[in-house]
Amino acid sequence: MEWSACKNGVLQSPVDLSSQRVKIVNKAGELKKTYKPCDAILRNRGHDISLKWHNCDAGLININGTEYSLQQVHWHSPSEHTINGARYALELHMVHHSTDPNFNHSVAVIGLLYKLGAPDAFLSKLITNVTSMADEMQEREVGVIDPNMIGIDGKKYYRYIGSLTVPPCTEGVIWTMNKIIRTVSIDQVLALRLAVHDYAESNARPVQPLNHRQIELHNPN
Repeated sequence: MEWSACKNGVLQSPVDLSSQRVKIVNKAGELKKTYKPCDAILRNRGHDISLKWHNCDAGLININGTEYSLQQVHWHSPSEHTINGARYALELHMVHHSTDPNFNHSVAVIGLLYKLGAPDAFLSKLITNVTSMADEMQEREVGVIDPNMIGIDGKKYYRYIGSLTVPPCTEGVIWTMNKIIRTVSIDQVLALRLAVHDYAESNARPVQPLNHRQIELHNPN
């Protein structure tokens, strides 16, 4: 991948979600989301495994009155974002695009972090297909997949302005990182890694400088 466009940015992702840097927002601001089951395709993109909804509407999120439709999810292992310097076993990104392409912040990503533990139910539904696609740049229809199975907690989350974490590293992305840490089994993590093992065993970009950006922690009382 071409990383040259990523070197000059000042709003790059991922970042460390440090307790010393965050601004606490106590008022209720629950994430407005309406997802629905939709046909999906699982893809081995070489650098990651992605699940893309196609030919149907998988739903959307609403941020400050702007609607962003869900396009795809993909996984990074280990995690890209860290919390107080701690890196987690896995990170999932839900990528949404604004219905208005001229809007400054046309991409919104919801991120979830996972520690090792009980299997993740959403991945369990896909894991057989993931393992059978190992090392092949291919795609496969996997039928109707419900994004609600991912299990977002919409009440407590970090919010900041950053970038895509792969080239072209486009800035202006609205990041929403779930505060609740979910669990994933070691077998599930290994399956995702083995499927793209030609990609240096890790498909996680290092943490980038915050450069005086503000990180909000929505943590209602």
